Amino acid sequence: MHITRRDAMRFGLFSAAGLLISERLPRRLWADSARPAKAKSIIQIWMWGGPSHLDTFDPKPAAGYDYCGPLDKPIPTNVNGIVISEILPLLAKQADKYSIIRGMTHGINAHETASYAVQTGRRSGGHDVYPSVGAVVSLFKGYNAGYTGLIPPYIVLTQPLGRFSEEGFLGPSYQPFATGGDPAQAQFVVEGVVAQNITAERQKDRRELLRQLNSIGAVPNAGASLDAFTQSEEKAYDLILGESGKVFDLSIEKDDLRDRYGRNTFGQSCLVARRLVERGVAFVAINYNGWDTHKQNFQVMRQRLPQMDKGMAALIEDLHERGLLDSTILWWGGEFGRTPRVMWEAPWNGGRNHHGEAFCTVLAGGGFKGGHVVGSTDAKGEQVRDRPVSPAEVIASMYELLGIGPEAKLPHPQGLDVPAVPPALEGTGPVGRLSEMM
Repeated sequence: MHITRRDAMRFGLFSAAGLLISERLPRRLWADSARPAKAKSIIQIWMWGGPSHLDTFDPKPAAGYDYCGPLDKPIPTNVNGIVISEILPLLAKQADKYSIIRGMTHGINAHETASYAVQTGRRSGGHDVYPSVGAVVSLFKGYNAGYTGLIPPYIVLTQPLGRFSEEGFLGPSYQPFATGGDPAQAQFVVEGVVAQNITAERQKDRRELLRQLNSIGAVPNAGASLDAFTQSEEKAYDLILGESGKVFDLSIEKDDLRDRYGRNTFGQSCLVARRLVERGVAFVAINYNGWDTHKQNFQVMRQRLPQMDKGMAALIEDLHERGLLDSTILWWGGEFGRTPRVMWEAPWNGGRNHHGEAFCTVLAGGGFKGGHVVGSTDAKGEQVRDRPVSPAEVIASMYELLGIGPEAKLPHPQGLDVPAVPPALEGTGPVGRLSEMM
């Protein structure tokens, strides 16, 4: 029988699955740690398509018009010596709270394989599909580690990340719950939780009707499976009608705060992400698409970067003001960068292609220091000049701050010994830690 995501939420399968599986997994899988955890959650801003490092956090005005186009006036930040794009003035005021990795590299130029490398720390190919960071964090910090919330521990706002199977060999219980909907609308219609134009009273009436029609539940000795199903149903309705589901209701927030984030899908997704980690959700991904700028790159930057600037800066500031930044890692980046040399000719008309040789990642909170730059690129931003950083090193560093040590193992369906911390990508050297930022 095929069960849709909406059906699964309705019957509580997402909220109950971790509890059921935790009874089958040996405790050692999540008990080991490198050192006491500083971080409790991750918010990932996934820049789907790959943003240009030259247009964001690694500007190169001296390279000339063929490389920086009209974005040739980078601005100083509140950290001496760090400059970023002129279209990011709000983030420039927050640079003391985040650090920039300008030496990111993996050399992969295809969306699917680059996304897989950045999200798992491993190259594609071979027999296994490895789980993404979100799935691994859900394993070690979700229901198996004592998380009891009705909201699933791995959430994606608002559409699935796509391009690869995020849960990998961990299986569907570690698949993210994608909310659907749009938090910038008057009602954030979260799939399976918030039904459009259906009041709470009507939901209660439906629940009562379901109870009246449920003749199976009256059968004596119906078995543990039916009991688990009934408990899951109760949890699902508690999510829909109780306090937990209100985490998605942004009308509770003050208008001036919502305005600070920006009244657009990305800005309001950032606000929802803050509300989710405040409730203890372990991993929240914001799938921010639209950065695959093969054509008219600078027109897109003029439209999208101000939205990103406002939403991301507000998120950092809000987390800091609420005392949540120390326990929440903010992870910004895409699958690669874009070609530094601009393609002015038709049909690209000022576009940039894929570029896996050099790109940027931004990290903040959860034990990462702010106000640092790690690595650098050459004068035109085409190659990493010093301190190359692989996706595996970023992931290993985040895991360490979460208390997921190098001895922690992933439950492989064939019983293989698989470390949670990824090994180095081929050709990138051994996996270290971002010690400069920790």
